[in-house]
Amino acid sequence: MASTQAQLDSLREAYASGVLTVKHGDKIVTYRSLDDMARLISQIEKALAGTTRKSCVVGCYRKF
Repeated sequence: MASTQAQLDSLREAYASGVLTVKHGDKIVTYRSLDDMARLISQIEKALAGTTRKSCVVGCYRKF
């Protein structure tokens, strides 16, 4: 299943809050640990980078 930017954003928000359960659409997922979530965030970021990364000329920053 391909992940979307919205799913990544939801996962990041939950991670930042220390919440292990994430709801996206009609699905609810509970992760075992924050480490599991961090690994998934990294995997999704890498997958999306290949399809959504754009060149940046001025004022670029990366949101974590």
